[in-house]
Amino acid sequence: MFSGDEMAALCTAMGVTHVVSVADSTIGPWHPAIERTDGLRLIRVCREGEAWALAGGLYLGGATPLVMIQCTGLFESGDALRNILHDWQMPIFSIIGYRSYLNQTTLPGDTCLVFTEPVLEAWRIDYRLITTPAQRDEILAHYIACRDASRPGAALIAEGKA
Repeated sequence: MFSGDEMAALCTAMGVTHVVSVADSTIGPWHPAIERTDGLRLIRVCREGEAWALAGGLYLGGATPLVMIQCTGLFESGDALRNILHDWQMPIFSIIGYRSYLNQTTLPGDTCLVFTEPVLEAWRIDYRLITTPAQRDEILAHYIACRDASRPGAALIAEGKA
C-alpha cells in the first residue's frame, strides 16, 4: 500500500527520531528507506515486547520513537505495551500492520481479523484503520492529535493484496 520512501517521509513529517521494529512482509521492505533517511534511526528487535521497552527508554532519553510491528506481534507484546503505555503513561505511537485485512484468501480464516481491533480497544489504544493509500494523511493527523493530547495512538495499516 505504501512504499518505503513514503513511510520514511511520513516518519520524518511526524518528527520521529527512531523506528523500533520487527519486520514482516509489509514492514520489512520499508526498512531500507528508513535506514537511508537522514534524522531517522531504525532499530530492529527480536520480539515485539522488546520494541515497547526500547521505545520507552528512548522516550525517557528525549527521543521521539515509533513502534512499527505487525498485529501478531501486538498480541505477543501485551504486557510490555501495558507497562510502557499505561503504567508509565508514555505517549508512544505505533504503526501496526493488519495481516490479511485486504485479502482473506491469503490466509483463509485468519483470526487476526477477529482479534486485532478488539485487542487495541481492550488496551485503550486510540487507532485509525488505514485501508487505502489515500488515507496516508490521516496517519499524520492522528499522530499529531495523539501527540498534542500526550496519549498513545496507532495507525492500523491494512496488509494483503488489494
